[in-house]
Amino acid sequence: MVKLRLVLAAALILSTSAFGQDTPDEPFNLALPEHKGQLQWSAPGFTVIQSSAKPGGSEIGIRGKDKAGRIFFLGFLFLFPEQAPITSTKCRAGVLDPEKKDNPTLKVLTVSEDARGSGPPLALASYTAQGGNGKTAYMIRGFLAGGDVCGDLEFYSDSPIGADDSVRINQILAGYRLDEGYVPRLKDIFVYAQILYNSHMFKAAAPIFELALAKLREQPKGQGDVQTMRRVLTDQAGMAYGISGDIPKARAIFEKAILDDPDYPLYYYNLACADAEEKNLAGARSHLQMAFSKKANTLPGESMPDPTKDDSFLPYRNNKGFWTFVESLRNNP
Repeated sequence: MVKLRLVLAAALILSTSAFGQDTPDEPFNLALPEHKGQLQWSAPGFTVIQSSAKPGGSEIGIRGKDKAGRIFFLGFLFLFPEQAPITSTKCRAGVLDPEKKDNPTLKVLTVSEDARGSGPPLALASYTAQGGNGKTAYMIRGFLAGGDVCGDLEFYSDSPIGADDSVRINQILAGYRLDEGYVPRLKDIFVYAQILYNSHMFKAAAPIFELALAKLREQPKGQGDVQTMRRVLTDQAGMAYGISGDIPKARAIFEKAILDDPDYPLYYYNLACADAEEKNLAGARSHLQMAFSKKANTLPGESMPDPTKDDSFLPYRNNKGFWTFVESLRNNP
């Protein structure tokens, strides 16, 4: 299967999400796929440059930088069940205390608490520490927590954080919030699954894509292009199972999808991949033929994969009859 194919139509799912946004006025949002709570902040001038997630739905994080590339942030939302019910102050201690033990150069400069009108209070800390590169890093960090979830937003720089930057960071932290009652939405679940997928954690991503499919069924009729979103999520879920080695599960997903939506070519293409993985070349040929006969039904911005470059079919390059057929598909995409 083509390991990192993600159709452009995924933008429909992400269109209401500011995750990885480039628009300075939009907030950054972090949510877990199966747990209440959303972390939110606005950081004008910052853009996301990296993302991460842990298997099991327990942690999501992003890394951003300002336009000058001088100040960075790290934002994380994670479960902290061993200390539940957790407070912002307990979260700060639970994160910083182990870091101080691991890095004796870490020097805490200030700690404080900031009560909020609504939501949990903010626990702050500023400190310095020597990094692996031998340079001193300067950090300002804010923690928000409630129930068994904790939010951690850190700003750091390799140069001292001056007065103007401190004002900017404090303005961001003033709007930093944890909504403990927030229920994860389709876009939150999709983002989490896609981060795992892009990190090649296919086995972990697959059930979360399925969770997104279940969430899609709750979408009100007429809200967005539900068929397109269903195709994207089904494609990603089935491929994640297939790449991780669970071919029967992948096959079951695509076969069920064909019953409901027989015109979409990528379902047949992925079944052909499953056939090839199981050394069923007759089935692979049949499903490839079906896929390319329906190529006009690909999504906007999407094209048919090149089967001559697909890991599922490459082992059969020496099978003259099968490979001639595969090449004929590439030559008539």
